[in-house]
Amino acid sequence: MKLHELAPAAGSTKEAKRKGRGIGTGNGKTAGRGHKGQNARSGGGVRVGFEGGQMPLARRLPKRGFTNVFAKPLEAINVSVLNRFDDGMVIGAEELLAAGILSKCKYGVKILGNGSLEKKLTVKAKAFSETAKQKIEAAGGKAEVV
Repeated sequence: MKLHELAPAAGSTKEAKRKGRGIGTGNGKTAGRGHKGQNARSGGGVRVGFEGGQMPLARRLPKRGFTNVFAKPLEAINVSVLNRFDDGMVIGAEELLAAGILSKCKYGVKILGNGSLEKKLTVKAKAFSETAKQKIEAAGGKAEVV
């Protein structure tokens, strides 16, 4: 198959209705907008979330907490994922990216303690949970905070 032979599946596309092209079309004159009113005017209509002057839902609901705009979120992985690597390896963010375990790592990695670890590894990360650190050291490895 070549690019110029590509076509959508039969019946999956429809011709657009041409509005305002005479009364015989069934969509002439007012072009499906009805008579008068805000939505009949050019540039008419209301913004997203507008509820006709009623207090909008986004303002009626109570607000809780806050979002720290300066936060540097870490990528989280579990110790069980580290079994992919060979015994005695030194593992950092670069190795995790190369192995395809992480797709991005902007601010660093945090190792979490879910699962078990059977390999002796030296793991370098920004942060470790307590259980992750215990499991890495129990397997004979080292947990280094970078």
